[in-house]
Amino acid sequence: MIGLFATALAAGLNMPCEQLASVKLERASITAATTVAEGIFTPPPGGGPPPPANAPPPEPIPEHCKVTMVLKPTSDSNINVELWLPTKNWNGKFLAVGNGGWAGAIQGWGDMQVALRHGYATAGTDTGHSAADGEAGMFALGHPEKIVDFAFRALHDMTVKSKYLIDSFYSAPLNYSYYKGCSTGGRQGVMAAQRYPGDYDGIIAGALANRHIHMHTAGAYRQMQLALHPDQALPEAKAKLVNDAVLAQCDTLHEGFLNDPRQCSFEYESLACSGKPSDSCLTPGELKTVQTYYGGLKNKKGELIFSGQAYGVAIPPMKSSQDPPNPFAFDSVRILGFQNESYDWHNFDLDRDMPLIDKQAGFVDAVDPDLRAFEAQGGKLLLYAGWRDNGITPENTVLYYESVIRELGPKQDDWMRLFLVPGMEHCRGGPGPNTFDSITALEQWREKDVAPAQMLGTNPDSGLKRPICAYPQSAKYDGSGDLKDAANWSCAAP
Repeated sequence: MIGLFATALAAGLNMPCEQLASVKLERASITAATTVAEGIFTPPPGGGPPPPANAPPPEPIPEHCKVTMVLKPTSDSNINVELWLPTKNWNGKFLAVGNGGWAGAIQGWGDMQVALRHGYATAGTDTGHSAADGEAGMFALGHPEKIVDFAFRALHDMTVKSKYLIDSFYSAPLNYSYYKGCSTGGRQGVMAAQRYPGDYDGIIAGALANRHIHMHTAGAYRQMQLALHPDQALPEAKAKLVNDAVLAQCDTLHEGFLNDPRQCSFEYESLACSGKPSDSCLTPGELKTVQTYYGGLKNKKGELIFSGQAYGVAIPPMKSSQDPPNPFAFDSVRILGFQNESYDWHNFDLDRDMPLIDKQAGFVDAVDPDLRAFEAQGGKLLLYAGWRDNGITPENTVLYYESVIRELGPKQDDWMRLFLVPGMEHCRGGPGPNTFDSITALEQWREKDVAPAQMLGTNPDSGLKRPICAYPQSAKYDGSGDLKDAANWSCAAP
């Protein structure tokens, strides 16, 4: 044991890894603390999406101390956490990672591996439930505290406990704490800035699912409307008609995606049938579906429930079915909203029931624009979204950014910036410059006060490179040279 302590002290550690298992935590327990040798990491089942088929071989991750914890801030909480602590060359920083969808597993393994290679201590959580608690939102049936854990408490508690263990393990102090997440992880990021402004010095939040309740309600409602109004179904041929027409008019550089959809002013009414319906025009019902898809869902007062898609995001074929809406979205209505597994979707009324669901579960949505406390403690917020995201509308991220501007005033780019990525799909992928180093950008911003005016985006598959510009600027082609060469593009106002 003396030898282990001597080795730990020589490495800048207060104790051997295994000794962390004896550290006492309030309303939590450490289930294991084990030294993991350098090597290839294999994510467990359910740990997020698999890597692309053409992804390079995995790289090894450094030796680290793996700590597993179960957090129980309430008697009905069961929050699983995994914390990785580099045993050598710790950079004095911590990076927490977020989740996707309904969570239910630690899912940020990819970001955790990158963080560890850069010397970070890093942690992720399942947000307080697992597959054993049911699919989608079923974990929340009869478990109000688990909803709170999912909404915000799990990530905060994980961060507090992780910082405590970091201070216990290392002899040097923790200098900076950061967060990185996309989709549900984006919601978690802005939620942290709103509720716990002291948790992180900098936050990277992508493809915000911050209007979780409204987003899911809108998705479920679209399926309900198709069931009740079969004339609004959109056959494959009609979806292709719309998508081809948009690209024909707006993809002026013939890249297969729109570099800046805001520059497109396509009028879907131009596709309306003026005579006998055919595959070359849209019937009134089909046109209504297209207009809602791109214009967003609104109630009878004209109030936006959830934003529409960007031009250039392909509209999929939509079928009419009498099946209940997909539980992935519908559970925010029947479980979070009404706590009724047998809720009959035929009874749903958007104008009557949306306020009821908001009252019951609206705290899951991270929509507060008042980030004064986060700004005041020196926090930096880097937002991003893909212009080709067919999962969460990029406009939703823009709307939150703009709400903060309205709340705090027009000049906020010293601590908050938004980057809209051409051709990028949900959090990653797509034909545009979908790969960029947001962590380095955040570090330079928070630690050296060098605000990112742009980030270099690349596409590993095509070799495309392009600047990703701070909103409202976007990349503009200089007019000559290879479109895939970043040197032929520059950031400019719209």
